[in-house]
Amino acid sequence: MITSAEIQSVKQRFGIIGNSPLLNHAIQVAMQASPTDMTVLITGESGSGKESFSKIIHSLSVRKHGKFIAINCGAIPEGTIDSELFGHEKGSFTGAHEARKGYFEVTDGGSIFLDEIGEMPLGTQARLLRVLENGEFIKVGSSKVQKTNVRVIAATNVNLIKAVEKGKFREDLYYRLNTVPIFVPPLRERGEDIVLLFRKFTTDFSEKYKVKPVSLDEDAKALLMKFPFPGNIRQLKNLAEQISLLEQEREIDAATLGRYLPTGQTRLPAAYTGAGSSKDSSTDFSERDILYKVLFDMKKDMHELKKLVLESYQSGGLNANIINKHQNLFEDLESPVTFEENNSSSNVPAVNMPLVIDPHKNNEELDDYEDESIEDIIHEEDDNSLSLEKKEKEMIIRALLKHNNKRKYAASDLGISERTLYRKIKQYDID
Repeated sequence: MITSAEIQSVKQRFGIIGNSPLLNHAIQVAMQASPTDMTVLITGESGSGKESFSKIIHSLSVRKHGKFIAINCGAIPEGTIDSELFGHEKGSFTGAHEARKGYFEVTDGGSIFLDEIGEMPLGTQARLLRVLENGEFIKVGSSKVQKTNVRVIAATNVNLIKAVEKGKFREDLYYRLNTVPIFVPPLRERGEDIVLLFRKFTTDFSEKYKVKPVSLDEDAKALLMKFPFPGNIRQLKNLAEQISLLEQEREIDAATLGRYLPTGQTRLPAAYTGAGSSKDSSTDFSERDILYKVLFDMKKDMHELKKLVLESYQSGGLNANIINKHQNLFEDLESPVTFEENNSSSNVPAVNMPLVIDPHKNNEELDDYEDESIEDIIHEEDDNSLSLEKKEKEMIIRALLKHNNKRKYAASDLGISERTLYRKIKQYDID
């Protein structure tokens, strides 16, 4: 009879966190199966920690001094998986320049963990069945039968019974693998283990990067335990590390936590929305999209400003009516638009305009201005195309000047990352 103390000892040895009855039962079954050579099939959702149970079984078995190899069957191409598992002879196929030992030959006397066994091709399944039944295999390109003494531990996150019904998995292999079944519970069925694991991940992060660990208040803990975590432990670890990195406040409430939890049954992390933004916003701009938006808004303002200058020239100078008509162009100026009496008959706004027409200039100077500038304005009114790269460079220079070349603040003002700003400075050769 395996005691609670023995189960706790195994948890500490293999770094397993949690006190869920389902988790404890799975560990107990693994400990009972370890001393035998029986084939074990570990089932459970992706990210639930199935590989840890394979290590428990091997480390507590009589094969613990033998080799242990973990193989993801879904990651090996169908054309090479036979060669990887059983080896091949020289010249058996194109590229086989020399003979190679397979995993079943290399791990003779040890254990082999076949993860994602449901992804194994049917032809390879037949070869594996022969190993399980007789301990025999044949290398690719050979006719010689070889013996091996390997314990097979398999794992899958798919329903193998349904795969058998669809003809994607051999029924005889399923029953041969499922001698000792172990079910690893998903994270959502482990109750308070979620909070314990979150604390463990945040503590690991704080120790690694020498920062104060974050903690959850009671409402945040309740929200965390209600979340289904379709990505299981991997998703929880991602969440814990993301919050530990991005949050300045180390006491996390439910509202703050909610910004990091994705909506729906997705395994993908939520995009960080920040403290003042809405989580339900349907607009998701990349840095380039934001920059383009700013540039096009700037282009629109420039076009309006050209029309203003043109109208003012055609009317004989800037006057209050024209300024009031285009008041929106001056909303972002630091000082309000005011009008002062001038020596001339026209009123000129007391603001810094990009272009100023002095009504006191003589006619000759005004004629020169018309020849050099007004004609260009009229032509550019018809051609609204602007160089995005040129405007982008101008915006970066303006932001750097505004913040005294402090790139961190300039990047924030531009709405891009500091890393992107560094790249743009190098791209445009900005001093």
